[in-house]
This record gives sequence, structure tokens and C-alpha cells, in this order.
Amino acid sequence: MKRAAALLSAVLLPLLLGTGWAGEERRKLLRAVPDMTVTPVALDAGDPARRRLGALMYLGGAVLTSRDRAFGSFSALAVEGDRFLLVSDGGHVVRFRMGSDWRARDVRFAELPSGPRTGWEKRDRDAESLARDPATGRTWVGFESVNQIWRYGPGGTRMAAPAAMARWRSNGGAESLARLADGRFVALSESPPYGTAMRVGLVWAGDPTERPEPAFRFSYIPAPGYDPSDLTELPDGRLLVLERRLALPFTWSARLVVVERGAIRPDATVRGREIAMLAAPVLAENFEGVAVVRESGATMLWLVSDDNWLPIQRTLLLKFRLD
Repeated sequence: MKRAAALLSAVLLPLLLGTGWAGEERRKLLRAVPDMTVTPVALDAGDPARRRLGALMYLGGAVLTSRDRAFGSFSALAVEGDRFLLVSDGGHVVRFRMGSDWRARDVRFAELPSGPRTGWEKRDRDAESLARDPATGRTWVGFESVNQIWRYGPGGTRMAAPAAMARWRSNGGAESLARLADGRFVALSESPPYGTAMRVGLVWAGDPTERPEPAFRFSYIPAPGYDPSDLTELPDGRLLVLERRLALPFTWSARLVVVERGAIRPDATVRGREIAMLAAPVLAENFEGVAVVRESGATMLWLVSDDNWLPIQRTLLLKFRLD
């Protein structure tokens, strides 16, 4: 979870929910019977006809809600056709299918089968990023606080704690993780090393759980006040980076930037080119997950937000076309 969001949660939760036991409570688990409601939402409530957002065209979006108290706080997203995979920073897994009618089908709730530590506390399953290989069905998850990458799927579970990530801040670890079309993996730290504004970028030649030592490093510089919260690869090989910002008292904004394919190289310092900004009056939330798919020859972007399990925030799932 983002540092500022964690601080605000610590301040707001006692006020919203009342005081409780001072010890570490068991992390909430999703119920076996899934419950999820999808409610369509306009990009701009004051101008419902608005569709254009920078280089993006808004194709629709929804608020995801549930009566299950463990539902929410989604930090990572994968989309394959009409199949959606959401992973929360409590280790919860939500899968469903959804077509152009924006109706969820085959909704399933689960928990990550294993992970860092015992799984009793939230920080034991603080999943912040994921990457998928549709061909093998394998999923890689980046865990904050322990700075580890876990692989799930056929062939069993495998874990790596790359030495290159060992000194990343406990609440600013691998918020961004992507598997590229050529089999390489890219990760970005959410927080900069102390004393600098640059985030650490790592590139692995292959599966980081099999060869934890990265092939090379680079530096990424987000916009002032923003933190990278996810990244993915566009069909042409460029990288799309999602950055988000929290301004007091409680105002979110996000920007999407494109990094040229050749910019990612050993010891490079990289900045992205902004293609869209999500800030009031359009939908603005704590966006932490981005996915790209192809539909009928067009490039589609999906975004999901982390509501931090707070009643003043929402879980938004938005769809855009990249023009």
C-alpha cells in the first residue's frame, strides 16, 4: 500500500470503525460463496457524454462492490479476453468473466495458496503486482514488505528474494511487475532509495524465480509527487507506466505515460511521456493496476483502483481504447 494511504488509514480507521484489540488481528478472508455487484459509472459525472481523455477513449467503467468485508484493496490486474483476475494487497483473488454488457459471470473468490510468512496478518500476503503468461497459465506476484516474487501455477509454487530488491523500502517495493512478450521481466520500486527521486528498475532475462539476479538495472523518474504503481507492455513493445499521487486532505490523481522501447537499457535514466491524466472532474482514485489487451485490432487499457478498504474510496474498473 502506498505510504501516504497507509498513514491515512491508520488515522481514519479508528475513527470510522472504532478502536479494537491492540494486537495483530487475523487478516480477513474472502467467503467461499462469492458476492460482487457491478455498477456502471460515467467518466465525468458532471458531463456524462464525455469520452475523450488525452490519447484515450473511454469505453465504460464500473464500481465493484460486495457485502464481503474482505473484498477490495485490489493492487494488481490481469485481463485475457473476457476473463479478469484481481489480486488484493491482502492476498485475496477474485476471478470473473465479463463481456460488453458489463455483467459479471462465473465470479470466484479465493486466496493465494501460499506466500511470505504464515498468512495470518495482512503484511504476510501484501501482494502489489502481478504478471501472467497465458501460454503456460503461470502467474508471478510481487510482494511488498518482504521484497519477494512468487510464481504460481503449473509446475508448482516457486519463490525468489532477489538480492537487488533486498534494500527496497518495506512499503515501497515491487509495486510494478510485467512479463514482456520476449520473455523478459521488468520491475519498478514504488519508492526511491533514500536521498534520491529515482525509482529502481530491474530487468530479468527470464523468470526471476529461476534466476533471481537481474540482467541489468536502470532508473525511472516519475512526475514530481507521483509514484509508479504498475506497468505493462503495449503491443508495439513500448512500456505503459501507471503513476498515482495523493494530495492532502484526500485527493487522488493518476497519469499514464509511455516509455519508448529502446529507452530501457543498462544504467539508463528513463522518463515517460504522458498520454492521459485522471484527475477531477473525471474519475480519480488510487489506481494501482493496469492491463492491456487487443480487441478487433485495437489496443484496450484496463485500470483498477485500490480502495484501501475505506468507505470513502471505491473499487473502480475502467476500460479505455488507446488511439
